[in-house]
Amino acid sequence: MKKTLFFGAVLLFGVSISLTVGAEQASAQGPAGVGASDAAQDSSHSLHSLNPIKWVKKDSKNSTEALGSRSEVEKKLTPSLQARGILAASATATDACAPFTALDECLAALHASHNLGIDFNCLRADVTGVHTSADVSGCKVADGEKARGLNKAIHQLKPDVSAKHATKDAEQQAKADLKGIGG
Repeated sequence: MKKTLFFGAVLLFGVSISLTVGAEQASAQGPAGVGASDAAQDSSHSLHSLNPIKWVKKDSKNSTEALGSRSEVEKKLTPSLQARGILAASATATDACAPFTALDECLAALHASHNLGIDFNCLRADVTGVHTSADVSGCKVADGEKARGLNKAIHQLKPDVSAKHATKDAEQQAKADLKGIGG
């Protein structure tokens, strides 16, 4: 009796495995019959849509590449930022943004510094982790040279304000600046 039960369980397991493998092979072959080529193209397209990278759409209108090279964009931004007092009259956006990897991050830091009255050199050192020749001895910069997000840097340098709200405002102003020079 035990041998028969064991043999039946092994047989049932074997059949279920073979059906599973057979079903996977059949589905991998794709559709057949009338309209098979159209259906095969649709199914291959749906396989690509599982890639999360394909879900992100790059908006070329807001990227600095669409506006020209970074140095050209910085040259266009400098007079506007100086006129509004966001950038010192003797400074350029190229010099201020040199340690930043992305121009929009630099613009957001410039706006946050201006809006909150934080020394830009302190904020830049905290956000990028890069200590330039600028004097940051009076800053509450984090130990080491680890880069922080703008939100955390604002919170560290000015704990009495809503860092999340200030970051959001500064990022929106940076986007508006880039949009303003793009037309």
